[in-house]
Amino acid sequence: MRALRSMVLVLLACLVPGYARAGGGFLGIDHRVAYSNTGVWNRSIQSGLLYGTVAGVGLGALAFGDQDSFGNTLWRSVDAMVFTGVTTQAMKYTFQRERPSQTSDPNRFFQGTHAQSFPSGEVAAISAAVTPFMARYGDDHPAVYALALLPAYDAVARVKTRGHWQSDVLVGAAVGVGFGIYASRRQSPLIISWLPGGFQVGFIHHFK
Repeated sequence: MRALRSMVLVLLACLVPGYARAGGGFLGIDHRVAYSNTGVWNRSIQSGLLYGTVAGVGLGALAFGDQDSFGNTLWRSVDAMVFTGVTTQAMKYTFQRERPSQTSDPNRFFQGTHAQSFPSGEVAAISAAVTPFMARYGDDHPAVYALALLPAYDAVARVKTRGHWQSDVLVGAAVGVGFGIYASRRQSPLIISWLPGGFQVGFIHHFK
């Protein structure tokens, strides 16, 4: 649960300026902020963080396998990201919310499949990736909780580039953390159990 608290506290600290202003949406906090797609908020940096996280977790899981603590945690992150991806995409198609780049009204749900703002799949994926590491190593190495800054950054960046409303990123983070905690508490990672045994050993150990 410390992983969940850490993520929530960091997200609230980063998004707190948004709460000071009345807004709309189902949480009453959604509003457009001043658009920014430069410097640290550049869209290419956001994409790099997402793709780097997915590639790092995926390649790391294949390299280390499931037979040590680090590799096992990587596979739990893989589980969490896959479950999260399926869930957030289903939610996008269900709720069909327009993005801030499409409308100034945060209450425009069920507008068609072109509208996929709710929730943020990117924030959810990054949250899912880092949560198993915070759950596994946070108590012994508190610095690991700094990983919460990654989804927090992406949450703020997605709002600033008008890709998502404030509630989109908060719910996305909640979905990712939820599946991250679920994956962490399973007796063993699920997806690797569907793969040939060589993946459990990992390429690094296999070729030693």
